[in-house]
Amino acid sequence: MKTVVPRGHDVRMSGGVGIRDVWQLVDEARADLGGAPSADDVAAAMVRLLSSRPAAGIAAFDRPFDELMAVSYRADLWAAACIINGGASGDGFDYFRGWLVAQGRDWFECALAHPDSLAAHPAVAAAADGGGDLDGEPVLYVVMDAYRDVTGEEEVPPYPDTVWIPDLDPDWNFDYGDRAEMRRRLPALVALFDGEDEQ
Repeated sequence: MKTVVPRGHDVRMSGGVGIRDVWQLVDEARADLGGAPSADDVAAAMVRLLSSRPAAGIAAFDRPFDELMAVSYRADLWAAACIINGGASGDGFDYFRGWLVAQGRDWFECALAHPDSLAAHPAVAAAADGGGDLDGEPVLYVVMDAYRDVTGEEEVPPYPDTVWIPDLDPDWNFDYGDRAEMRRRLPALVALFDGEDEQ
C-alpha cells in the first residue's frame, strides 16, 4: 500500500493545513529574506514564522511536509541529485529534497515533472562550478524546531494516519555511475556538470 500525492493535490488534515499552506509558508520565508536565500536561511525563517502560531497549528504542518517528501521520493529525481551532488545516499537524497522544498512550489513541481530542468536553476549552475552540495537538512526539521520553540517538547504529536513512501520506478534501477546512461536520460544536467555542450 502506498500514498502518492498528485501535483496540485491539497489534503487538509486537523487544523485545516495542507500542502498549499506549506508553499505559502515557504513563499513568506523567501519574501522576508529577499534575494536568493540559502536553504538553511529559508528553514530558519520558516521556523520563525511557524513559531508565531499555537502548538496545534504548528503540529498540523507535519503531515503535509511528509506528503511533499513522499511525492518527491522518485528514482529520476534521485539520479538528478547524484549528478548535482556527486552522489546521494538515502539521507543525502532526503537533504537534497529539503533543499528543493526551500526553492518553492514552482521549482519543486518542475523538478518532479522534468528533473533535468534543474540544470536551469542558478544554484545548480553554481554547484557545477564548484559551489558545493545542495543540502537542505534543516528544512526537514522546521516543524519539529518550531514546535520545540513554542512548547519545549522535542517530539511533534503524531498525526492519525500514515503517509506511505512510494516504490521507486524500476526503469531507473541502474548504476548511476554509468555516465553514458545518465547522459541519455538527463542530458542537460550531465552536460552542465561535465562541462559539455548539450547534444
